[in-house]
Amino acid sequence: MGFINILKAILFGIVEGITEWLPISSTGHLIILEDILKCQETFGKEFWDLFLVVIQLGAILAVVICFFGKLWPFGSKKTKEEKVHTWLIWRNVLIACIPAAVIGLLFDDWLDEHFYNFITVAIMLILYGILFIIIEIFNKKREFKFSDCKEMTWKTALIVGLVQLLALIPGTSRSGVTILGAMLIGFDRASSAEFSFFLSIPVMFGASLLKFGKFFIDGNALNSSQVSFLLVGTIIAFLVSIVVIKFLLKFIRKHDFTGFGVYRTILGVILIIYFFIQ
Repeated sequence: MGFINILKAILFGIVEGITEWLPISSTGHLIILEDILKCQETFGKEFWDLFLVVIQLGAILAVVICFFGKLWPFGSKKTKEEKVHTWLIWRNVLIACIPAAVIGLLFDDWLDEHFYNFITVAIMLILYGILFIIIEIFNKKREFKFSDCKEMTWKTALIVGLVQLLALIPGTSRSGVTILGAMLIGFDRASSAEFSFFLSIPVMFGASLLKFGKFFIDGNALNSSQVSFLLVGTIIAFLVSIVVIKFLLKFIRKHDFTGFGVYRTILGVILIIYFFIQ
């Protein structure tokens, strides 16, 4: 793999690591970046469809590292009550994954064909950007009922899982809609973001396995350049994700998501203008 492609892989890893956790759509930004750098022409469409999903494995590992103590249900340092709470978190995470797992398996190819494009990303950026602003205006006049993931029931987890279905359309932001969904049912920003991070583990891991399976079942193979590009992007995504996760958890203790809504809206408008003038 040449030096230019290494730089491109690093850039994709940085963008993935930043945008996966901020509510601004990682897939949307990766699609935009690819439209600029034209990596699909170099590596092929089949590999690129795989790359856009599998690079998220680096981000998943960052969540595991950052929240290992809270997510690991074993060990002598945890009390019996803490272990029960950990298992309940995992129960809720798995329940919340069910809707996306079912719909994703049934409609994965159809969604890729119809929605993985520039204009869809732009529209979703604007739509949910405005929604973020509206909901945060509403949130200024209310008090959240819950401030910890352990207060979530299987019913509220399922609601968040149903909301997560919206993120199957690129440009939406999986973290964004799950955070919004949890906030709307009464969880504060910190606990909503935390549950969104936990939910990403099985969702992204499952999506990556699905893409890998389809890639090889369809008779494709990875060459050395593709493997190197994927590894570099994934490692960079992991390192950047650790920084961004810690930043976001500190940020939302003092700020709301209005700024992200404004960013999404402005970016979406710019992309639509760019789409029609190019």
